Amino acid sequence: MPCSPAAPPAIWLDGWYTPAQRIDSPNFGARPEGACIDLVVIHSISLPPGQYGGPHVQALFTNQLEWDAHPYFTPLRGLQVSAHFFIRRDGALIQFVSTKDRAWHAGQSEYRGRPQCNDDSVGIELEGLEGDVFTQAQYVQLARLCQHLHDYLPIAHVAGHEHVAPGRKLDPGPGFAWEHLKSLLNFPNSYFP
Repeated sequence: MPCSPAAPPAIWLDGWYTPAQRIDSPNFGARPEGACIDLVVIHSISLPPGQYGGPHVQALFTNQLEWDAHPYFTPLRGLQVSAHFFIRRDGALIQFVSTKDRAWHAGQSEYRGRPQCNDDSVGIELEGLEGDVFTQAQYVQLARLCQHLHDYLPIAHVAGHEHVAPGRKLDPGPGFAWEHLKSLLNFPNSYFP
């Protein structure tokens, strides 16, 4: 598969997915020259863990989290992270970083023989907890987004954070239904771990 993006469909504007709510994160960087953006990394996050629907994930990704608002936040103080996308439990979609840029979501990682997955991946966070189940609205939105990413970029791999950073990360975890996602997408089995 070629590693150059296709002509962008109308739903993409300079790496921004127009159906998503745009909230810019300051936590991003330039991709290396010639990066082949062919990987989607799926994560799960909730702040505090297991609490859904609040503003804390958005605040974390925009460096506005009130560190003293909850004891869980204290060790996160000063952390600068982001993902390209965040899918809430009800399927609402937020984009924090243009797909043309490198979001800071995977950390120390390696997949398909390449290190530093942030360089050539799109990070999608699902509001959830490792081991918890995800909602049908999230799967539908995730599948739609993956399909549109595939139409725009040379996506050839869809993996979890647990697959790109094994032993260090466990998300999205055993509650994530990979077979269900596959059933919603018409991607070859080789795309998945």
